[in-house]
Amino acid sequence: MHPSTPFETAAPTAAGYRDLSPAVLHAVLGTVRVVDVRESDELTGDLGRIAGIEHAPLATLPAGAAGWPRDQPIVLVCRSGGRSSRAARVLVAAGFERVLNLAGGMIAYRAAGL
Repeated sequence: MHPSTPFETAAPTAAGYRDLSPAVLHAVLGTVRVVDVRESDELTGDLGRIAGIEHAPLATLPAGAAGWPRDQPIVLVCRSGGRSSRAARVLVAAGFERVLNLAGGMIAYRAAGL
Protein backbone atom coordinates (compact mmCIF):
# COMPACT_ATOMS: atom_id res chain seq x y z
CA MET A 1 0.00 0.00 0.00
CA HIS A 2 1.33 3.39 -0.97
CA PRO A 3 1.03 6.45 1.22
CA SER A 4 -1.33 9.08 -0.11
CA THR A 5 0.31 11.06 -2.89
CA PRO A 6 -0.84 13.51 -5.54
CA PHE A 7 -1.54 10.47 -7.73
CA GLU A 8 -4.56 9.52 -5.64
CA THR A 9 -6.15 12.97 -5.92
CA ALA A 10 -5.17 13.86 -9.51
CA ALA A 11 -7.68 13.64 -12.36
CA PRO A 12 -7.53 10.22 -14.08
CA THR A 13 -7.36 9.90 -17.86
CA ALA A 14 -8.52 7.04 -20.08
CA ALA A 15 -4.87 6.39 -20.99
CA GLY A 16 -4.01 5.33 -17.43
CA TYR A 17 -2.08 8.36 -16.23
CA ARG A 18 -3.40 11.31 -14.25
CA ASP A 19 -3.29 15.06 -14.85
CA LEU A 20 -1.79 17.17 -12.08
CA SER A 21 -2.37 20.90 -11.59
CA PRO A 22 0.58 23.30 -11.40
CA ALA A 23 -0.35 24.27 -7.83
CA VAL A 24 -0.33 20.67 -6.60
CA LEU A 25 2.99 19.98 -8.34
CA HIS A 26 4.51 23.05 -6.72
CA ALA A 27 3.26 21.89 -3.31
CA VAL A 28 4.88 18.46 -3.62
CA LEU A 29 8.19 19.41 -5.25
CA GLY A 30 10.99 17.52 -3.58
CA THR A 31 8.76 14.56 -2.69
CA VAL A 32 8.12 13.16 -6.20
CA ARG A 33 10.29 12.48 -9.24
CA VAL A 34 9.76 15.26 -11.80
CA VAL A 35 10.97 14.57 -15.33
CA ASP A 36 11.04 17.26 -18.01
CA VAL A 37 10.73 15.72 -21.48
CA ARG A 38 11.49 18.89 -23.48
CA GLU A 39 14.61 19.28 -25.59
CA SER A 40 17.76 20.67 -23.92
CA ASP A 41 17.52 24.11 -25.52
CA GLU A 42 13.99 24.56 -24.15
CA LEU A 43 15.24 24.31 -20.57
CA THR A 44 17.00 27.65 -20.98
CA GLY A 45 14.19 29.32 -22.94
CA ASP A 46 11.57 31.83 -21.80
CA LEU A 47 9.63 29.29 -19.74
CA GLY A 48 12.71 28.14 -17.87
CA ARG A 49 12.56 24.96 -15.85
CA ILE A 50 11.48 23.74 -12.46
CA ALA A 51 14.35 23.49 -9.97
CA GLY A 52 15.37 19.92 -9.17
CA ILE A 53 13.87 18.27 -12.25
CA GLU A 54 15.43 15.40 -14.12
CA HIS A 55 15.85 15.86 -17.84
CA ALA A 56 14.91 13.07 -20.24
CA PRO A 57 13.91 14.30 -23.72
CA LEU A 58 10.90 12.42 -25.06
CA ALA A 59 12.97 10.54 -27.65
CA THR A 60 15.28 9.15 -24.95
CA LEU A 61 12.63 8.51 -22.29
CA PRO A 62 12.15 4.73 -22.76
CA ALA A 63 15.88 4.07 -22.37
CA GLY A 64 16.25 6.58 -19.54
CA ALA A 65 13.32 5.14 -17.61
CA ALA A 66 14.48 1.53 -17.86
CA GLY A 67 15.99 1.51 -14.36
CA TRP A 68 13.38 3.64 -12.60
CA PRO A 69 11.12 2.06 -9.96
CA ARG A 70 7.75 1.31 -11.57
CA ASP A 71 5.68 1.92 -8.42
CA GLN A 72 6.85 5.43 -7.45
CA PRO A 73 5.04 8.58 -8.61
CA ILE A 74 6.57 10.28 -11.65
CA VAL A 75 5.44 13.70 -12.86
CA LEU A 76 6.15 14.47 -16.51
CA VAL A 77 6.57 18.06 -17.71
CA CYS A 78 6.85 19.73 -21.11
CA ARG A 79 5.99 23.09 -22.67
CA SER A 80 2.20 22.74 -22.95
CA GLY A 81 1.31 19.23 -21.80
CA GLY A 82 1.27 17.51 -25.19
CA ARG A 83 4.67 15.80 -25.17
CA SER A 84 4.41 14.99 -21.49
CA SER A 85 1.04 13.30 -22.06
CA ARG A 86 2.65 11.22 -24.83
CA ALA A 87 5.50 10.43 -22.43
CA ALA A 88 2.94 9.44 -19.81
CA ARG A 89 1.34 6.96 -22.21
CA VAL A 90 4.81 5.50 -22.96
CA LEU A 91 5.52 4.97 -19.25
CA VAL A 92 2.08 3.49 -18.55
CA ALA A 93 2.61 1.04 -21.45
CA ALA A 94 6.00 0.15 -19.93
CA GLY A 95 4.35 -0.84 -16.65
CA PHE A 96 4.70 2.33 -14.59
CA GLU A 97 1.83 2.48 -12.11
CA ARG A 98 1.77 6.08 -10.82
CA VAL A 99 2.32 8.38 -13.78
CA LEU A 100 1.28 12.02 -13.66
CA ASN A 101 1.25 14.70 -16.36
CA LEU A 102 1.59 18.40 -15.54
CA ALA A 103 -1.65 19.74 -17.03
CA GLY A 104 -0.87 22.68 -19.30
CA GLY A 105 2.87 22.15 -18.94
CA MET A 106 5.32 24.94 -18.18
CA ILE A 107 3.00 27.47 -19.80
CA ALA A 108 0.38 26.78 -17.10
CA TYR A 109 3.04 26.54 -14.38
CA ARG A 110 4.38 30.01 -15.23
CA ALA A 111 0.89 31.46 -15.74
CA ALA A 112 0.11 30.34 -12.18
CA GLY A 113 3.03 32.48 -11.00
CA LEU A 114 5.15 29.50 -9.97
